[in-house]
Amino acid sequence: MGHQVRNLPTTVVSTIIKGPLDWPDATLVSGNAVDVVAKLKAESNVPLRSHGSLSMNRALMAAALVDRVQVTLFPAITPQNGQEPIFRGGADFDLEPIESRTLDGRTLELTYRPILHV
Repeated sequence: MGHQVRNLPTTVVSTIIKGPLDWPDATLVSGNAVDVVAKLKAESNVPLRSHGSLSMNRALMAAALVDRVQVTLFPAITPQNGQEPIFRGGADFDLEPIESRTLDGRTLELTYRPILHV
């Protein structure tokens, strides 16, 4: 993560990590990520951003706590070395486009509003 992100107030949700954290302005919280994020979202007047695990982000989406999904596309085809699909096992969502931009002439950053598919 970039220098800007490292200097933002951060909440680390973990059942494994023990403090202290080597991260400026970071708070370590033990517990259920959905409960922690719901509380933070209710109390915060600034947008929250998650760089957490895939399973945590799937749980946040399923709990309707995600307002935007940002997808960065790196142009590569990797059938021999690729990892599992990031949303495997998650709920189905329709994605409403909000914004798109090209970062370096070939890498795309796409932002969507997730809407639970019923």
